Order: sequence, then structure tokens, then C-alpha cells
Amino acid sequence: METENRLNYINGEWVESVGREVFETKNPANGETLAKVQRGKAEDIDAAVKAARNAFESEGWQTFPPIDRGRILYKIAEELRNDAEEIAMLETLDTGKPLSQGRKDVEAAALYFEYYAGMADKIFGETIPVQPGILDYTLREPIGVTAHIVPWNYPLQILARSTAAALATGNTVVAKPAEDTPLTAIKLAELIDKSALPKGVFNLVTGYGSEAGAALSNHRDVDHITFTGSVQTGSAVMMGAAKNVKPVTLELGGKSPNIIFEDCDQTEAVDWVVRSIIQNAGQTCSAGSRLLVQHSIKEEFLRKVVEKMKAISIGKGVDDPDLGPILNEKQFLRIMEFMEVAQNEGANFLTGGKREQRAGLENGFFFQPTVIDNLDPKSYVAQEEIFAPVVAAFSFETEEQAIELANGTDYGLVTGIWTKDAARAHRVANRIRAGQVFINNYGAGGGVQMPFGGYKKSGFGREKGLEALRNYTILKNVALKY
Repeated sequence: METENRLNYINGEWVESVGREVFETKNPANGETLAKVQRGKAEDIDAAVKAARNAFESEGWQTFPPIDRGRILYKIAEELRNDAEEIAMLETLDTGKPLSQGRKDVEAAALYFEYYAGMADKIFGETIPVQPGILDYTLREPIGVTAHIVPWNYPLQILARSTAAALATGNTVVAKPAEDTPLTAIKLAELIDKSALPKGVFNLVTGYGSEAGAALSNHRDVDHITFTGSVQTGSAVMMGAAKNVKPVTLELGGKSPNIIFEDCDQTEAVDWVVRSIIQNAGQTCSAGSRLLVQHSIKEEFLRKVVEKMKAISIGKGVDDPDLGPILNEKQFLRIMEFMEVAQNEGANFLTGGKREQRAGLENGFFFQPTVIDNLDPKSYVAQEEIFAPVVAAFSFETEEQAIELANGTDYGLVTGIWTKDAARAHRVANRIRAGQVFINNYGAGGGVQMPFGGYKKSGFGREKGLEALRNYTILKNVALKY
């Protein structure tokens, strides 16, 4: 791929950053530079927010028929599919994930635009019976200028899910993709530029989180902030929003468990346990990073998991292996620090725990799929999000112990429950403190229709589904006396 300068997209124009600074985005599989992108800063964010504000207040966008908004979103979905292979390759090169996963991300992005296109003219208010002679009703109106700060692990899919919902409800958008993986966000801006969306409705500024991201989250003229990322950065985003009394939607990761009861279908459960931790090299907020197994089957079940983990193919994303590289050296060194801590905490490494050093992979940060046993559930490694293909195993005797273990972290994003006992499945699901609970599956294909978000430090607010539309609308009550 040629190394070229990619520009910011502001007010329908491709522009350099004000400071004319750029930085490189690199292929995590070999360290090669893919492109140079703009190092946007506060001045660039300010220009994008002004463009978004002007577009929101303009007669054209305010009076844009909802059904026409939907038609534009349908067209963007169509264009994503038309260029699916090129975009999937771009996602794979930028993130390192296997090509088949890149293809699924492109389809998911198209589905978000398609799903919310269908909702654009179906956002209803209500009538409320107050008293005779009063007609009381509610309106759901667009909230205004929305900021979208996107993480590096699913740059296209996560940008699509919030942008599509925001546009469907009549808002304008300023997006800031992660500095590590900005290329498919820029590609999405190119597709939007070809659509009939008015200038200034969608804007994109690349840059570092500490510069462009901070400027966006602290901007006084932003009406809502959607952020996906770490707890530490999410807290900083909240503080910036609090200064300006702006609402936020936060998705901040997890330490999600799969709960394996002795009566489960072990073949199915083993398959999903492994899939849930190796997808995108475990660099997934919803990764199944804790494995809670009923004591009577723990030894047998772990043996099957280890066998499957050892059979996983590792390689460059373009070759479509099971497992691609870690994003960059910083993330890789962080993982290695966790492995050292795990050893000091008395962990038993059943497989993995080391860098993969096969020929041809020398210039990338490849990490072996790893299964750890014998940790204390309260230990650092058992409690903190590693963001790697690393699963820690624990055992329980009773249903009550399983629930206590599952809820025993500061996170609460996703939980998988594996049992043939329907009553038990529902009892446990009712007591799990997590935003999504899956019974005898994990992820349900990642459906765009299912509300997604967390309890506790996993954040608040919900992405996906109809529930996400609440993020981008504000409720007005009108009472008319007659």
C-alpha cells in the first residue's frame, strides 16, 4: 500500500490539519507504515464542531424529511457492501485482525446503517392523559452536535453503530477515530462524502486522544459524547463533559465470564469459550476472559479448552489465520507485564503465556493463546482487563458460588451461561450484574438489534438496537389547553 497523506473531513471538504502535522499508522503484523494521517488538535476540532453546529441549525438539515435521512443511510450501507473486500483488507492491515473478521466488521457496519435507516421515520412520542381539556404529548427531538470517540479495536464497526443512530435521529456528527487505526474511518468518510448527506452533517478529525480527543470531549458546543475505551480515559471524558453539563454514553470494557455447569454441552461450550477469547486476538471489550467451571468437570473441560487453544493458527491477518497480532509494542509489553504478575501470583500456565516466534512473524507482536489456572479470584490478573488472548480459569461447587464469582469484579459487560437446565439458566441470568447475558451461546452473532452496554465500571448507556436512539434524542413535553 502506498504511503500517502490522509486528510480530515470537515464541512464536506478534505483538509489538512491547521498545524499541518501528520503521524504514521502502521501494520501491526510487520511494522510497515500504511499511511500518514493528520495530527488534528483543538483548532481542527473547533472547526469541525462549528461545521456540525451550522449544519444542525441550518434550514436544510432541520427540515430534512426523516424518510430521506433513512434513504441516505441505506445508500451508505449499499456502498459499504460494494467496497466490502477493499474495506475489509484496509481494516485487517490497520488492526491486524484476520481477514475473515475484517469482512464481518464491514458487514456489521453496513447492518448498522441499514438498521437505523429503517428507524429514521419511526421515532415516536406519546400522548399522556393528564385531565380533560389538556392535550399532553411528548416529542423526541435530535439532541444536536454529537461527538464520537472511537477505539482502535473495531474502528469501522463502532464508528458505524453510533454514527448511524445519530444521523437517523437528525443529529450532526464529529468523529475522532483512534490514532492507531484511523484508515477505515477515513474510508467511511469518503463513502459519506459521495452520498446526499448535506455538508457539515458528518465530520471526521484524526489525531491523538490527548489532543484531538480531549478537545472534543471538553468542547462547550458538543451536545452529547459517545466514548468507547478504557476506564481511565472514560473517566476523563466524563469530567470534560461534566464541566459543560453534557450527557455521555460510555462503554469501558470488561472482565467477562463464561459460567460452565456440569450438565452443559461441552463440545459447544468449549468451541465458544475459545472463540470468545481469541477474536481480534482477545482485544475485545466483551472477550470471555474468565472461565468459571463447575468443579466436577473442571479438569476434563480445561483439557479440551487447552487442546483447542494449542490447535489455533497464528499469523498475519491478510493470511486469515485464527489469531492475528497484538496491535502494537505498547499493548504487547502491557500483556507481558500481566504474564509476569500472573507468575508472581502463583499462576499455572496450562498453555501459552509467551510471544509467538515463528519464522515470518518476527516484525509483528504475536502472542500465544493462553490458559491460566490456579489464580486467586481476587488477584490483580483475575480482576483487570488484559486485552489479549488470555483466559483465566476458576472453579465453583454451587450455583451461588458461580454467581458470586461472576459478579466478583468491578466490571459487568457480558456473561455466558452454559447449562441444559432452563430454570437454572434463568435464575443465574437474573442475578448476574452484566449488560448482556447469553445462555448456551456467546454473542449471538453480535446482532445490531441487541442493546449493548455495562454495569459498574463497564460504563453506562446502551449502544445498538432501539435503545441507542435514546442517546441521540432529547424529550420535550407539550401541554395544550383546549
